[in-house]
Amino acid sequence: MLFSPKEKGQGLVEYALILVLVAIVVIVILVILGPAISNVFSNIIHNL
Repeated sequence: MLFSPKEKGQGLVEYALILVLVAIVVIVILVILGPAISNVFSNIIHNL
């Protein structure tokens, strides 16, 4: 066995931390770009 059972739990925690970091980055990007994206869709709807 290459890994002990302790390290299996540690790996899951690392994956969870990466997932949380990605979620935070996505939320920040949506908060920053949200109004611009909303304006684009409003212009498209208005032109239709």
